[in-house]
Amino acid sequence: MTNDALNKEEFFGHPKALFILFFTEMWERFSFYGMKALLIFYLTKYHLFSDTSGNLLIGSYAALVYAVPVLGGFIADRYLGFRKAIVFGGIMLVLGHLGMAYEGNAATESMTGEITRDETALQIFYFSLSLIIVGVGFLKANISSLVGELYETGDKRRDSGFTLFYMGINLGSFLATLICVWLGEKYGWSYGFGAAGVGMFFGLLTFISGRKLLMGKGESNNPSFLENKSFGLKNEWLIYVGSVLSTLLFWQMVQNHDAVSWALKIAGGISFVYIVYYAATQLDGKARHQLIALTILIVFTIVFWALFEQAYTSMNLFADRILDRTIFGYEVSAGQFLSFNALFIILLAPVFAWIWPNLGKYNPNTAVKFALALALVGLGFGALVMGINLSGAGKVAAIWLILAYFLHTCGELSLSPVGLSAVTKLSPAKIVGFMMGVWFLATASSEFIASILANIASVDTSNGTAPDLNLAKQSYLVLFEYLFYTGLGFGLILLVLSPVIKKLMHGVDKELNN
Repeated sequence: MTNDALNKEEFFGHPKALFILFFTEMWERFSFYGMKALLIFYLTKYHLFSDTSGNLLIGSYAALVYAVPVLGGFIADRYLGFRKAIVFGGIMLVLGHLGMAYEGNAATESMTGEITRDETALQIFYFSLSLIIVGVGFLKANISSLVGELYETGDKRRDSGFTLFYMGINLGSFLATLICVWLGEKYGWSYGFGAAGVGMFFGLLTFISGRKLLMGKGESNNPSFLENKSFGLKNEWLIYVGSVLSTLLFWQMVQNHDAVSWALKIAGGISFVYIVYYAATQLDGKARHQLIALTILIVFTIVFWALFEQAYTSMNLFADRILDRTIFGYEVSAGQFLSFNALFIILLAPVFAWIWPNLGKYNPNTAVKFALALALVGLGFGALVMGINLSGAGKVAAIWLILAYFLHTCGELSLSPVGLSAVTKLSPAKIVGFMMGVWFLATASSEFIASILANIASVDTSNGTAPDLNLAKQSYLVLFEYLFYTGLGFGLILLVLSPVIKKLMHGVDKELNN
């Protein structure tokens, strides 16, 4: 069948290739979120890490996961093309997730508090994380870009196509936090992590088997470069070899939180200096104002995601230790509460998409929506504070955590959909790619900051459990009160700044909110 014939083939009004990408991303997110939901429990319960060490390791890993796609996107744009980058990333992800299925021996704690860990198993675990970091780096940004290539410029189906794709992401997350967490906590960590690996394998298989439906989209813009040889190897294979070798660097970095911290500080500092330099020397008037507005918005997103990402550290441990997890007579696993975020997104995304345009002149501008998002994430922690205060001497009712996830999801839907669009529309044309990299770098920084914030509630444990319920509740109360005021405070600051930011955007705000 010719490419033209394939191009005419549609499914529910969209190119069939969209659904190949839908299921590929669904399975990739299944593997990613399934593994991430288990991480803090695996570290604190099986290897007996302290809360502080576990949080910082997750922060380092998550920061690298969000930073590396900047490089993966660059390599795909310049050399590999999206299709080859996605296949390579998928292979690395399968290997990484399956490597995590190796548990080794559980850590033991002596009567004197001395902990003995299986160091071989831990090194395999760290190396598996490094494979996942590289895999996400090559797959995550590029599969989204490939979705965009399926539609011609001006195709009215593009927005709905991305909406369907986004639903795949959340469906994968929803299923993962139910299935992988249940398997991991009930039958063993290897089953939970292994299920994540199997999911990624299905995703890779789906993408490879549906390659013809891509109609030649996503191929390299520089095929001659890939065929040329350097050091006796084709350049394409040099890219693969270099990327595999980079796992050795990430293997060490994920264990060294200070190295990740300094890398983020240096990258952030260089990025800020370059933005200031570019705005001062290369831009004037409208373009300069828009870049300033975008930079301000990016700074506030760091605060939002640093609070929001407590879900995988402090909120996860809170659910395990403090929460009465019985719902309708069934005890829900702590990590399964994470499924409420994905469920609320699936249910509420169409509602938010309908509400904003129908508000007409009352539709809030972008800065106000960002401020609302910060306030909502703060109020989510306020719900947890109220739940703790009303719990007396017992555990906290599950409804308070569910309410927190509801408010956090509403905040996410107020900020995330317009965030990436704002980057593309407010950035000067010559540095759109750079500013998209800054956006991902900001997200990476927020992940690391989130782990530092989570350590405010670090609880002393014995064999992975918190022996003193009231003391643990007090620790989480201190953290959640702090995050409550932080969210509301930064939301108020941004609300005050919103008229200025709106003015700096020079009308782009109307495009983002219609």
